[in-house]
Amino acid sequence: MPTDHIRYDILAQAALRGVVRTVLADAAKNGLPGEHHFKITLNTAAPNVRLSDRMRARYPQEMTIVLQHQFWDLAVTEHGFEVGLSFGGVPERVSVPFDAITAFYDPSVQFGFQFETVEAGAAGEEAAAKTAETTAGAVTVKPESLPAPAATPQEPAPGPPGRDGTGGDVVRLDRFRKK
Repeated sequence: MPTDHIRYDILAQAALRGVVRTVLADAAKNGLPGEHHFKITLNTAAPNVRLSDRMRARYPQEMTIVLQHQFWDLAVTEHGFEVGLSFGGVPERVSVPFDAITAFYDPSVQFGFQFETVEAGAAGEEAAAKTAETTAGAVTVKPESLPAPAATPQEPAPGPPGRDGTGGDVVRLDRFRKK
């Protein structure tokens, strides 16, 4: 398999974390819209995760928090979020960097994704070369399973000349290049 020098796996992870950041920032500013709520799974052993000693002992590796009815003071920054939650009736403040999130799910619309662990160095490149999967909703998308494009830029799209077969005009980029 060819080496991915661009590291699409890392770029995709950053983009998905941006989705989480945007959604949480909107919820912090405007509250949760409609029936939306979030289940966020995080690696509690990740750097810069702040939990009480009680919570860290109870969840030494991973935990899932739910932002629905009983949360307060949600604050979102470029690198993470903080929120007040109640665990067994005991209020706690949790601070989570976006890099520590391993899964995000909105049950109200059945939308979510799971983040892959991106390792640095040669081991990470081998893992990325073997699989770069992103889970969106209930579908796992693998690069090798994506359909081939209908037409390449050098070939006209199927259908009548100047049309793409669906009624739309096909515009070739060559038309706009300076000669």
